[in-house]
Amino acid sequence: MSEIMALKNAPVEELLRRYKELYGEDSSGNHRLYLWRKVAYRLQEREQGSLSAKAKGRLKALIEEYDPINNKALRPDKPAPCQSTPKDKRLPIPGTVITKKYKDVKHRVKVLENGFEYNGKIYKTLSAIAKEVTGAHWNGYLFFNL
Repeated sequence: MSEIMALKNAPVEELLRRYKELYGEDSSGNHRLYLWRKVAYRLQEREQGSLSAKAKGRLKALIEEYDPINNKALRPDKPAPCQSTPKDKRLPIPGTVITKKYKDVKHRVKVLENGFEYNGKIYKTLSAIAKEVTGAHWNGYLFFNL
């Protein structure tokens, strides 16, 4: 535990070195907090062991039941549920995060199966989010450059 806390304020170069040492490969990112968390997890895993087979099985079952994004990625042969209206082809796949910088503020919208999530709220259309952001009516596809 003391080693993990000592690494919390370590420079990125040190975290990258530890990551490679623990995982046997270079990190795909260089964000300090990300690296610290990954290194800390691996150190804890080495000291205390990883998840039990029962826990891993339960986790997999929860993903299959409640996570439609990973559910599709893990089991692409499973047919998608029927939709009453077809998805607009301009929309990215569910799980994608759309970003828009407006008046020096970066806005992030997550595409869901049926709608969008913005600032912890669910919206049916991108236009509703664009109106929330700007205060004026916008075509959502134009506002988010889709």
